[in-house]
Amino acid sequence: MTALSADAPEPGRSRLHRLSWVAVLVLGVVAYLVVLRTAVATQNVNFIPSLLLLGSAVVPFTVLTFAATGGRRIVVSSGLLALVAVLGGIIGTVAAGTLEYDALVRLKTLPMIFVGLIEESAKLVVPLLVLLFSRYRGAAAGVVIGVASGMGFATLETMGYGFTALLKSGSIAALDSTLLLRALLSPAGHVAWTGMTAAALFAIGTSTRRGRAVLRFVATFIGAVLLHAAWDGSNNLIVHVLVALVSIAGLLVVIHRTRRSPGNGTTHGHEHSRASVASSGQGR
Repeated sequence: MTALSADAPEPGRSRLHRLSWVAVLVLGVVAYLVVLRTAVATQNVNFIPSLLLLGSAVVPFTVLTFAATGGRRIVVSSGLLALVAVLGGIIGTVAAGTLEYDALVRLKTLPMIFVGLIEESAKLVVPLLVLLFSRYRGAAAGVVIGVASGMGFATLETMGYGFTALLKSGSIAALDSTLLLRALLSPAGHVAWTGMTAAALFAIGTSTRRGRAVLRFVATFIGAVLLHAAWDGSNNLIVHVLVALVSIAGLLVVIHRTRRSPGNGTTHGHEHSRASVASSGQGR
């Protein structure tokens, strides 16, 4: 009989593990609705921070959970993903805000292509640091790390928009509509763009054709910038729908392909696979 490898998940546990994103979404939505109802009923502003956090983070965190837990094994540790989400959000928004302000002061206007270039670059700072200072390599690790960075950026940006809507209107209803709209759109924005770009970036190190991998990363990055600019630069619903469909479809394709690829997302993935085969042979 062939021995099971040490990290092989149990069938039932694996199925539950892959559907954990559903639990995250349901529990997150329920928590948001409970807080919203309480805030409206009591008119207590102390519930506003919780409302902002839940309304901004639930959907991006659901996408991150889907990307991180859908495969047969954990590709990137949850601790690192949490760190990437926090630092990616803080560093990304601060760097993007500073560069956009400086560009606006110097140019007196800020073309949307510049906004896309600045923000897509800022969101890659933390994933690039992970690539340089950790053992994680390959598209499977890159897409999850990119989604985490995009999640952090999208969450803080949505919190900012929600807070601004609340200050301008003084209405919880305006806050709720802003959070709802941006929550629904978040998977088609920062989360998808950074996930796809980081996947292409991390794939360079494991590719047998480095030149082609570099070109693929450059093309993916330019595509993300153009999608970002098209989204920000147009108020046309059709344009937004097309950008959303292309972005979500692209992210899902990348996630699906990385789940089918061998290895565990680290530089030791192939050695680990060979060791598992060897131990299986000894168990016969």
